Amino acid sequence: MSDNFFKFMTRRRFLGASAGVAALQFIPYEAWSAEEKQLNVYNWDTYIGETTLPNFTKQTGIKVQYDLFGDNEEMFAKLKAGNPGYDIIVPTDYMVEDMLTLDMLETLDHSKLPNMSHLDKAFLNPAYDPGLKHSLPYMWGTMGYGYRKSKVKGTPDSWSHILENKDPSLSKRMSLLSDQRAVLGGALKYLGYSMNSHSATEIGKARDLVISAKKDILTFAEDNGQDLLVSGEVDLCLEWSGDIAAVMADDSDLNYVVPKEGSNVWVDNLCIPKGAPHPGNAHTFINFLHDVEVHMEIANTIYFATPNASAKAKMSADYTENPAVFAPADVLSRCEAILSVGDDARLYDEAWTAVQAA
Repeated sequence: MSDNFFKFMTRRRFLGASAGVAALQFIPYEAWSAEEKQLNVYNWDTYIGETTLPNFTKQTGIKVQYDLFGDNEEMFAKLKAGNPGYDIIVPTDYMVEDMLTLDMLETLDHSKLPNMSHLDKAFLNPAYDPGLKHSLPYMWGTMGYGYRKSKVKGTPDSWSHILENKDPSLSKRMSLLSDQRAVLGGALKYLGYSMNSHSATEIGKARDLVISAKKDILTFAEDNGQDLLVSGEVDLCLEWSGDIAAVMADDSDLNYVVPKEGSNVWVDNLCIPKGAPHPGNAHTFINFLHDVEVHMEIANTIYFATPNASAKAKMSADYTENPAVFAPADVLSRCEAILSVGDDARLYDEAWTAVQAA
């Protein structure tokens, strides 16, 4: 991967003392020592290590309230009207950009995040947050199909397998993500358009394609398509790479493929929302997550691609050479980041409402 690969991007399981770094807005560090030992985290489902939270509490004495969301829009809607009390959120690249536009994120104090030194330099200056002033990358990956090899004929390497299904045996045996930008973006990609189209006509065509595919779709899964695959409820699902890679480790009949027309490559980020009641604890937690040993345990649990170069260097080939985790260069070359579309987000909202109502 080139150093510049992620700089265009705008997308899931301690304390330093240097001067001259941007300070946390509005909340002086002196106030942090008075914070109660509490942290409120809002994260994607199945997106943390098995021991991460108890080990954090054991090391710091800080108790963690851990809430889950299913997609970026759900998280955004909950915070747009005002932060209900979260200290940490995990938005995807384009959502970081949208939230910055609305002044919804605190500035990070890099002097309190010494474990930033472990980040791969390709992630240090993303277009969605230059200089990582408001976010730190957590994990990255792609979107594609998880499928059961014994049930699906051949390799389902095209968006047509779900959007224009020709196999009766797969009717009601497939699931899509309940994620408007991901699903409409996939349809746009299949139609030869950008996943970030601003065209009402193009988005309308994508909407109609997804609506026509609904007859063969069992459900729009809330980021749990991998569970439906494992349970046998579906044989083909649209999911995030790491979610499928994790279940592939326990079932040799499962596989992952990115559609040949291209798909989404994303970076999820650790951010502190405006109004966070425990910003000091939040900095401590972000730094803790990028401790090399801590981060290795997370990556080994959730199987998403890490931006932590020091952790990756110590991990096994089963992880670092797994194409379902780290997509090959030729696959990445066909993918694009989902970007903020500004006010044209309403076109996607309207299209998604029509899809859900159809």
